[in-house]
Amino acid sequence: MNRWARWIIGSDKNIDRRNMSWNMVGSFLYAFASMVLSIAVIQLVGEDLGGIFTFGYSTFGQHMFMVAYFGIRPFHITDTESRYSFGEYLRLRYLTCAAAVLFGLFYVFVNGYSYVKAMTVIWLVIYKVVDGFADAYEAEFQRNGRLYLTGKSNTFRTLLSVGVFLSVLYVTRNLVWASQAGAGAQLLGLLLFDVAVMRAIPGVDRSVKGSQVCRLFRDNLLLFFSVVLDFYIFSAAKYAIEGNMTDADLAVYGAIFMPTSVINLVAGFVIRPYLTKLSVQWENRRYKRFRSIVKNLVLVILGLTVVAVLGAWFLGIPVLSLLYPNIGYALARCRTALLYIILGGALNALMTLFYYSLIIMKWQRVIFAGYAGVGAAAFLISPVFVRAMGIDGGAFSYMILMFLLMLCFGAAAFGIYRRTVLCELGRKGGRRDA
Repeated sequence: MNRWARWIIGSDKNIDRRNMSWNMVGSFLYAFASMVLSIAVIQLVGEDLGGIFTFGYSTFGQHMFMVAYFGIRPFHITDTESRYSFGEYLRLRYLTCAAAVLFGLFYVFVNGYSYVKAMTVIWLVIYKVVDGFADAYEAEFQRNGRLYLTGKSNTFRTLLSVGVFLSVLYVTRNLVWASQAGAGAQLLGLLLFDVAVMRAIPGVDRSVKGSQVCRLFRDNLLLFFSVVLDFYIFSAAKYAIEGNMTDADLAVYGAIFMPTSVINLVAGFVIRPYLTKLSVQWENRRYKRFRSIVKNLVLVILGLTVVAVLGAWFLGIPVLSLLYPNIGYALARCRTALLYIILGGALNALMTLFYYSLIIMKWQRVIFAGYAGVGAAAFLISPVFVRAMGIDGGAFSYMILMFLLMLCFGAAAFGIYRRTVLCELGRKGGRRDA
């Protein structure tokens, strides 16, 4: 295992280039997997089971990933002063992952799903929770300047788990067995590409103090509620469709929602490599550099949005119909919904940039306030729009909610930045070099 780990780690040459390239590969495959799996399930076992898979994998399962994730990764990777050890971050993940599995079991039980839906959702929850546990290792890789190991873990775990899932589904046409096999492969990937590799990295602090774990929990509690609310807002339309329409309708909505994975992927390519740099600029009070990086990222996202909207208008539905031939008849009526979702995805990318900016500024309570307000709006408007307009209503409500979040976080980040710079100017006697 030591030889295996050393082979995965490689040398220390060209770290920056490897960080960028492996992060791109890993992020691409991770996002691409969702699309491949949803297409395969619909084609192999039909749109009804496809809708169940969409709910279990990319809606409720992903929500339980957020519980396991605890919103802690941005805090972890920007903890450049090592206030908390890796052992303490990992101990907290044990607790959050256990809570996610238990809540998943409870949710399935109280909703009275059929055997197939219940077991599929449970195994997909486990699949996603293992992913959430692996994130603790990947955050530590990134904090230590080895983002390429995070990319490798994402790449190889995704290939392994998706390959096993699709192989079992193709042979058996049994969604429950495929989900179970995929969860097992995800666990094996965790052991091979995260646990074994971390043991071979020297200098990793594995010490654990109970008081520190409690403090870490308190420090990130608002972030936890924030990410859970964030994903509820992100998925409110899916929950509304699952509760008010058929599993087949959920499969159709999942198909037109798929481009958001590409948008989030591109946003990750653009934003993630700059998070540590943004944190360093802010901590060192280089506010102009901080502002310049954020401004450039906003311009890149806006430019990509124009390209995405034009592509969706001319090519979106034809391409999706080729990818999902079994539901092409339903997709033909969803061009407007697709445009709403593309715009919502772009607004979500901007919101994510402002979200990370607020975390770096140490203003988590503002994040929670924004999520709480927009979460309440999501609870109220999503079912109403879905009942009134069906899939178009779900897509429109998603766009409105992303706009509200982007507006809240953008205004807060601008206000905090301006106040901080003014205070700095006052401290320096009015010199405009902050």
